[in-house]
Amino acid sequence: EQVKRERGDPQVQLQAMAGFLERTGLKVEDLDQLNVIHVTGTKGKGSACAFTERILRNYNLKTGFYSSPHLVQVRERIRINGQPISQELFSKYFWQVYNRLEETKDSHHTSMPAYFRFLTIMAFHVFLQEKVDLAVIEVGIGGAYDCTNIVRKPIVCGVSSLGIDHTSILGDTIEKIAWQKGGIFKPGVPAFTVPQPERPLEVLKQRAEECQCPLFLCPDLDTFEDDDKHLQLGLAGDHQRSNAALALQLSHMWLGRCGYLDTGELKDSWQTSEAPSKRVPCLAPAFKPDQPMVQGLQAAVWLGRNQVLHHGPVTWYIDGAHTTSSMQACVRWFRQAALNEDKPTDGSEVRVLLFNITGDRDTAALLKLLLPCHFDYAVFCPNYTEVSTVGNADQQNFNVTLENVLTRCLQNQNHWNRLMEAKLTQDPWFPVLPEVGGWLKQPPLHSPPI
Repeated sequence: EQVKRERGDPQVQLQAMAGFLERTGLKVEDLDQLNVIHVTGTKGKGSACAFTERILRNYNLKTGFYSSPHLVQVRERIRINGQPISQELFSKYFWQVYNRLEETKDSHHTSMPAYFRFLTIMAFHVFLQEKVDLAVIEVGIGGAYDCTNIVRKPIVCGVSSLGIDHTSILGDTIEKIAWQKGGIFKPGVPAFTVPQPERPLEVLKQRAEECQCPLFLCPDLDTFEDDDKHLQLGLAGDHQRSNAALALQLSHMWLGRCGYLDTGELKDSWQTSEAPSKRVPCLAPAFKPDQPMVQGLQAAVWLGRNQVLHHGPVTWYIDGAHTTSSMQACVRWFRQAALNEDKPTDGSEVRVLLFNITGDRDTAALLKLLLPCHFDYAVFCPNYTEVSTVGNADQQNFNVTLENVLTRCLQNQNHWNRLMEAKLTQDPWFPVLPEVGGWLKQPPLHSPPI
């Protein structure tokens, strides 16, 4: 209820965040020393952050990386040098922050921050006390009123591809969503965006002009490549090329502003006194990536995104697509990746869709995009990775009941059945993921097309 009230007045969110931060012993200005790279977007912001962090780690810098959501364990959200912090560190900083909040309760401050806010505050404490050289901060939802936007002086900001998502919070048009995303722009702080549709790009331009933020448009990754040598990416899928181009610009600008590289023409363009309205957004100049950048792009890892996992007789193709455009990209990736896999010699290949989705997304529209994949079976599961979540706080979601979760599975099944124009020959719904995994390992008795 507290979160819902504060969403009604978005500005209250940032004010409350500052209050919680101060109660834990930090001031907003303390975050300036984190040398933040702040990244928002609808699709690809996590991948762009992963590329960026991996590049900068190659310069012998101690990196912090805050992302969301986690796949399995909450510790994944807070990383140092690419690794989730240990259980010991997580416990240490959790109780440090929690106890300070408890100790500062009074008649005016009786509440605790909600889940995401608490973890964001905790991440700031981790990065400051562990003395990272920089922190790559991924926005949670939106930008303008996201609690990560309490950072007032980032080194550089980035915007990945925009689309429709979280409409109940951000608005139901791409222009409204772009306005929220542009809220992370800061006066005099350079920002980069990947190519966007005309209308949201115009909104980003207006947001940049309002706060005198120099905004640059990232050129295609092709412009960074030699004719005879293409950049190799550690993340699969053609759509990752724009995320990689954004990461190159973010890391290059960060290195320049922090004195590690001479950014030359780019530095001159964002420091110019020319009126912002006449130069926003301008095309960022391409440059020749050095070896740490090239190796960083190739070594980047971001699990659960366009990932192929071999496990016994089963090959898993895993992705977190949850918008129309990201699902289209996922389908393109899957169809190509499946072609490259060795096929069973006895012709017994069976394709099974394992599907889960949360939030207010249009399930029917997303499932429809999966029809070209020609699945033999469809399995609809809840958002759990273990048979029992008892005692596993990483998998708990107290905002929804188990009944709600299981009802959503049945609704997803019904959407699929309607798309198939006939009922499935066997129940495609399993309540827990490990049972699904065991079922998938069994040889099929029959595999009728559906």
